Amino acid sequence: MKTPHLITVMLLLCALASPIQTQDAVAQKTVITVQTDKPGAAIPSTLFGIFFEDINFAADGGIYPERVKNRSFEFPVSMMGWKKIERGSAKGTIATLDRDPLNANSPHYLRVGTEAPGDGFGVSNEGFRGIGVEKGAQYNFSVYARSGEGGPMSLRVELATANGQSLGQAKLSGFTPKWKRHTVTLRATATEAKAVLNIFVEGRGALDLDNISLLPKVIWKNRPNGLRPDLAQLLSDLKPGFVRFPGGCIVEGRDLNNRYQWKTTIGNVEERRLIMNRWNVEFKSRNPDRAAEDYFQSFGLGFFEYFQFCEDSGAEPLPIINCGMACQFNTKELAPLDGLDPYIQDALDLIEFANGSIATTWGRKRAELGHPAPFNLKMIGIGNEQWGPQYVERYEQFVKVLKAKYPNITLITSAGPRPQGQEFDFLWNKMRELKADIIDEHYYMPPKWFLDNAHRYDNYSRTGPKVFAGEFAAHISVKGRPDKPNNLEAALAEAALMTGLERNADLVMMSSYAPLFGHVEAWQWSPNLIWFDNLRSFGTPSYYVQKLFSVHRGTTILPVSIEEKDLYVSASLDKRSGEIILKVVNPTGTSREVNINLAGVGKVGKSGKAFILASSDPQTENSLSEPRKVAPVEQSFKISSSQVDYTLAAHSLTVLRILMK
Repeated sequence: MKTPHLITVMLLLCALASPIQTQDAVAQKTVITVQTDKPGAAIPSTLFGIFFEDINFAADGGIYPERVKNRSFEFPVSMMGWKKIERGSAKGTIATLDRDPLNANSPHYLRVGTEAPGDGFGVSNEGFRGIGVEKGAQYNFSVYARSGEGGPMSLRVELATANGQSLGQAKLSGFTPKWKRHTVTLRATATEAKAVLNIFVEGRGALDLDNISLLPKVIWKNRPNGLRPDLAQLLSDLKPGFVRFPGGCIVEGRDLNNRYQWKTTIGNVEERRLIMNRWNVEFKSRNPDRAAEDYFQSFGLGFFEYFQFCEDSGAEPLPIINCGMACQFNTKELAPLDGLDPYIQDALDLIEFANGSIATTWGRKRAELGHPAPFNLKMIGIGNEQWGPQYVERYEQFVKVLKAKYPNITLITSAGPRPQGQEFDFLWNKMRELKADIIDEHYYMPPKWFLDNAHRYDNYSRTGPKVFAGEFAAHISVKGRPDKPNNLEAALAEAALMTGLERNADLVMMSSYAPLFGHVEAWQWSPNLIWFDNLRSFGTPSYYVQKLFSVHRGTTILPVSIEEKDLYVSASLDKRSGEIILKVVNPTGTSREVNINLAGVGKVGKSGKAFILASSDPQTENSLSEPRKVAPVEQSFKISSSQVDYTLAAHSLTVLRILMK
């Protein structure tokens, strides 16, 4: 039995203990201090952008919505993607020829000779891992054709399932001995991801066919020869500050003959000269499952379409040009130093094409393509990720000529394929000496590297070149999986690094994840930002990290400090909305209580908005069947003063927006 005196003492101790416990609870909260009254440098509008490369069937078979593979019979195996159809008693011949072609850049065409039409004689195209069609949607079929010997002939064009069930058909006639483009529209009667296109020649005689095309009637922004709507919209939703195109290693080519040459990618589609895609054979010996013998570049998506997409999405164009070097991971072929003039002239002509008046040669060409106004090009990349003295020698020649004629064009130069090492240090030292504008750094590393390098740019020199984090992605290897997963763990590691990019936006001018796209049945490289099949698409957790940073990009850096090393933060002021934007990455497996000290702020709003990307399992991935399994959730939270308490979810990226009054 307790005495009254003992009870009194215990009550007194409890009373004294209560404030101590309260103070301990406050002390356990991690303090994040944002210096709202000490704004720093302006954040460039180009800080977060898009890197596009035609890898993983990103262009043909991807964002370029052409359904027909090898539409002009220019693959080295001229009938690749096609097969002969003989139904019932049908009999005839097919052959690819090059006599008196449609044009010199596309010299091959198909001759179909029908001896007995039977129930159907002709050819079938398999598309890119099938042809995706949707019920009720319309598809524009077109073909260049001319008649040969024989009586009147017609074409019956049919969409069908792989087992022969018709999904819609139409007819074409009126062929003459001269090449002429014919068109007709088909309406799909059912949704099918792996349809085929059948073309039957009716009547006896010969008919020549070339540039056979099937494009959906609905195109993003209704642009002629435009883009696949769902994929283009996913990109536009990122609100990219820039679009880097056309790559990547395809700029270099395996050899210089197979390099990307922008002038061959503009003008009439049927006159664009096809080349092999570098990724066609890249993994043939190392990983045969990833080889793609049917991977070529038709350039239906060419430089004009790239510039047009930049304009439509509000992004700055960043074209990359070949600097006289083939891919150093392949042949390492070099154009001689005294033979660089054609390469440099291509760069000069590209700038004129983008910015020149219609009185100039290439400005007039742009106007003829339907865009008399300039594209307002401000920057261009010299080479992709070249390295070594040979690159420096060639870059010097480019910079001398380009800066003399176009001093206001920003030039992007390379730091090589790795984020550190002898090659990296050599290029940085040389480019400092040459007073380069912006140096492009690449890093494909494990998640831990991204976490460890979140402060990478805090101590970079501010007196030399600026930085472009041009290609990055967190790579996780899983035993037994051929791909590297696009899971939340990887995305949060990337987000941690991106807080460092944003905090150092006075130095880091640009950044972009890579690669951008991957066809689920035709990929060579992973991870990727967006995955798709012939009908569907989804953004990965990394996609939503990119979107949260880009959509919530402030205008001005705000200094921010944090006590804990396992949380990652950046802060900015958005002068457009009058809001403080705080981004916090919590990659740990426990929720975290934080106290946000808005130092120097006046009044704040009574509530704020939070955008949270999180999951209890960091291995969570999105998929075609669950495209938003990991996706941002918007919430509101209460604010009572400049000291804001908030609970961060485990495994999360949180963006907080707080209005300053």
